Amino acid sequence: MKLDTLTTRIGDADIRLLRVFKTVVESGGLSAAEVELNIGKSTISKHISDLELRLDLKLCNRGPSGFSLTEDGQKVLRAAEDLLISVSQFRTEVNEIKEQLAGTIRVALFDQCTSNPEARLARSIHKFNEAAPAVQIELSVEPPNVIETMVITGHLDIGIIALHRPSASLDYVPLYGEDMFLYCSNEHPLFDRSDADLDMDELRKFNYAGLSVNSPNLIVGQQLGLKRAAKVQSEQALAVLILSGRYLGYLPDHLAQQFVDQKMMKKVLPGETQYRTRFAAVTRRQPAPTRITKLFMSVLRREHDNPSLADGQTLKA
Repeated sequence: MKLDTLTTRIGDADIRLLRVFKTVVESGGLSAAEVELNIGKSTISKHISDLELRLDLKLCNRGPSGFSLTEDGQKVLRAAEDLLISVSQFRTEVNEIKEQLAGTIRVALFDQCTSNPEARLARSIHKFNEAAPAVQIELSVEPPNVIETMVITGHLDIGIIALHRPSASLDYVPLYGEDMFLYCSNEHPLFDRSDADLDMDELRKFNYAGLSVNSPNLIVGQQLGLKRAAKVQSEQALAVLILSGRYLGYLPDHLAQQFVDQKMMKKVLPGETQYRTRFAAVTRRQPAPTRITKLFMSVLRREHDNPSLADGQTLKA
């Protein structure tokens, strides 16, 4: 049976098989998917075989040599992801029509909000779950450019990214900020040097590690004329490069503080290199956000505008 024939009469059983297929791919194989799916490997294998029979396509190679997707399997995976997102959105919209707060909300953020005292994301999730306990939250960490793209294409409902180079396709709600400083490690030649003996010209002689995506980090590094010799997509990776003693790099002070306290890092020329980043929650402008997304955004706004509100106060959907 060909794919175009299946899609004209796809049913719940087909959607279940596609979900199993997607989970197996994300888990990296049949054995690894057993825990996630809570079914045995032989049953999973049968589901994959049934899907291949339904589609009349070989989707993957599985056996002693390991698990891998075929070229057709990669194409079907992309189509399945789009289909499952559409099904989720359909169910959410139907629940909205019925005025039920049920479904899934997909949120992504960039790096280190957990250690940022200005960020109230954990508290916001607490409040949101109180107001909409039937809504499942999917939370992930992604590079900022990936978050923007996924929100615009509808693969995410909300993204939390640096307020930088706004897109005309997105709406932005400022939430919190963080202070960024240039750091070196105790293995770097500058660690034992006094800031009084340094200037920007000397800093530019040393290798600098920065984010590879368009961001305040990238812009500031360029403006200061720092010599970027390594690129990363996360601040955790950046911290590793700084700790190597071979690179200077920017970190938020709340992330770097643990290393400063252990005398493993120090700020370099903070008066000349410090900058501040603002973070915002973003949603796409069209189509309009669902009631679930609007509720989550209202919780975020309220928690960050009024962080000292009494915990006993509740939100209305």
